[in-house]
Amino acid sequence: MSKHHTPTSQPHCPDMRIFAPMQILDGKLVAQTVKESLKTKTAQHLAAGKKQPHLAAVLVGHDGASETYVASKVKNCEETGFKSTLIRLDTTATEAELVAVVEKLNQDTGIDGILVQLPLPKQINEDRIISLIDPQKDVDGFHPVSVGRMVQGLPSFIPATPYGILLLLEHYNIDTQGKHAVVIGRSNIVGRPISILLNRNSYPGNCTVTVCHSHTQNLAGICRQADIIVAALGRPGFLKADMVKEGAVVIDVGITRVPDPSKKSGYAIKGDVDFEAVAPKCSYITPVPGGVGLMTIAALMKNTLYACEQKNIIS
Repeated sequence: MSKHHTPTSQPHCPDMRIFAPMQILDGKLVAQTVKESLKTKTAQHLAAGKKQPHLAAVLVGHDGASETYVASKVKNCEETGFKSTLIRLDTTATEAELVAVVEKLNQDTGIDGILVQLPLPKQINEDRIISLIDPQKDVDGFHPVSVGRMVQGLPSFIPATPYGILLLLEHYNIDTQGKHAVVIGRSNIVGRPISILLNRNSYPGNCTVTVCHSHTQNLAGICRQADIIVAALGRPGFLKADMVKEGAVVIDVGITRVPDPSKKSGYAIKGDVDFEAVAPKCSYITPVPGGVGLMTIAALMKNTLYACEQKNIIS
């Protein structure tokens, strides 16, 4: 595998201590830019007689958020010229049934990327399913092989949400070298991998990283020291203005459905950051919705093309 292309030199950026007006990190804009690039590359692949990238998504049950995510991924495949396959299993599906589906997809040479939408019903062991996915098709970047290679700085699939954050930082040329990054949350999906990636010896990276969690003492005080904050704990409005210093970069990963009778859907989407209060203090901040969520899907598409390219190289 060849590494994802990311710049290794730092961009020239204004010093964070010079407090410029707050700027939105527009996930919609950057995701569209990524998709246009992928669309062009896919067209070039097909013109050269190479295979069409093909993503297979597996959805177990009828969770509303999962339905939305998977539908968006299928739509993005269509928009970028990818082929997609959606496999649905009922909420009562057994682990053995899902194992059989994953093994079949592993053996299908036409499939480049496999995505099993999480969370899974309680009767299914998520770790077992993730470990069963062929590492060469692990476009979510959750397989132990992918994680291990990422930790060692080897070519690998980067988990989609952390990868999306890196793409945002890169697009806006945000200076990360020598900065203090605080990551709130330590999940295997976001917190742990983004802490490793921000610490790596390349751009975006070279941060001094502090990982905070439910047992962290003086969390607010630690956050106030941060040049960059990644909030990924799943608690709406958790990060308050008095936890953020002037000029900080704030990345809000939270996406929680909060009941809202004024909405037609009956709910509103809220992030982990008290946006209205925090935004005026920031140099850059991601909105919710319209930020990291859209970048996660764009990054997944990049991983799928990457998987397809490796297959073309190997074959």
